[in-house]
Amino acid sequence: MNTETDRPEPDRRVWLITGCSTGFGDSLARAALETGDLVVATARNAATLDALAAAHPQTCLPVAMDVGNGDSVADAVAKAVAWKGRIDVLVNNAGYGLVGAIEELDDKEIHDIFDTNVIGVVRVSRGVLPLMRERGRGMIVNISSMGGLVGFAGMGAYSASKFAVEGLSEALALEAKPLGIDVLLVEPGPFRTPFRGQLRSSARQLAAYQDTVGKVRGVMADTTILPPGDPQRAARAIVQAATADAPPQRLLLGKICYDNVTNKLNAMKEEIATWRDLGIATDFPS
Repeated sequence: MNTETDRPEPDRRVWLITGCSTGFGDSLARAALETGDLVVATARNAATLDALAAAHPQTCLPVAMDVGNGDSVADAVAKAVAWKGRIDVLVNNAGYGLVGAIEELDDKEIHDIFDTNVIGVVRVSRGVLPLMRERGRGMIVNISSMGGLVGFAGMGAYSASKFAVEGLSEALALEAKPLGIDVLLVEPGPFRTPFRGQLRSSARQLAAYQDTVGKVRGVMADTTILPPGDPQRAARAIVQAATADAPPQRLLLGKICYDNVTNKLNAMKEEIATWRDLGIATDFPS
């Protein structure tokens, strides 16, 4: 990728990226910085951003942000605006995964993952949208997941949160497009990030789900299984899509994601067609 470090500062995009301590957030921040853009990198603990900020002292601003706390979000957005006066690209990346059968999960586990993965996206977007509306342009990138388009046993709460991000983003895209603001959904498959190692697990584990959810836990804990996805390549792809003249609404990352989503769509189309007559017969007669 060609660097653009010779561009004057007003021509450089200002990114605000959540969850930059590891994984996609770190890779995305570095990919944006490589293009010569400016990055407000956030994490709950700003100290985890020291290496990133040290490598880019003039173009990266490390800021503490907890997406679960509205005051923390407002403070981080204010610091970003004080630094460069604008936010051109917002990346809602902060989130986590949770393994557990639906029956195993308690209310707090489900509430907590939705508060981070869904309400967190709303909190940060709500803080940035007025700035973008005022300027009449902007890009919001919401990091979803293959699990936001396809449900998997043992990942029900996580998938539910990412399915919610999908619907939220589709609605936001319709609301924001007339205001000059684009919305991009990114659905990664398995990538070599710390995601699996940071997965939470339901406190309760029932023997009845050992053959399904138990296998998922085993795969996630097996460090010899290396996901095929390269997070650096993914980050560069996201930057390219987010800064395109005509950005897509969705960007699926990795062959595993493409195969799983395509298989689901084909199965859905077939099933919908099979049951079409019964379904549409529920309307009042013309």
